[in-house]
Amino acid sequence: QVQLVESGGGLVHPGGSLRLSCTASGRTVMAWFRQVQGKERDFVAVISWTGSSTDYADSVKGRFTISRDNAKNTVYLQMNSLKSEDTAIYYCAAGQYYGGHSGRPEMYDYWGQGVQVTVSS
Repeated sequence: QVQLVESGGGLVHPGGSLRLSCTASGRTVMAWFRQVQGKERDFVAVISWTGSSTDYADSVKGRFTISRDNAKNTVYLQMNSLKSEDTAIYYCAAGQYYGGHSGRPEMYDYWGQGVQVTVSS
């Protein structure tokens, strides 16, 4: 059983930055997704177990960075140059697969409770 605990959400002005954290036990691929009420859960970023491979949604490339510290069992999502359209509940997820289908929610076995990120002036 993998338990995921997210933190770091909040309210930020457009152009600002936030860093999300997710603590997770176990040797897993980790990802971030986000969801706006009434819409599907969208892929944001994924990182392999070693941290040597990452992938991002086109909408966040160049602005968001996913990283992990396995000694601390923590994965991070550094979000810079935030836009109003980044407003969503952000979820971290854990699974065993890294590859071309990593953007699909069904590839992940465990989910955090979600953390709200609001980008507004």
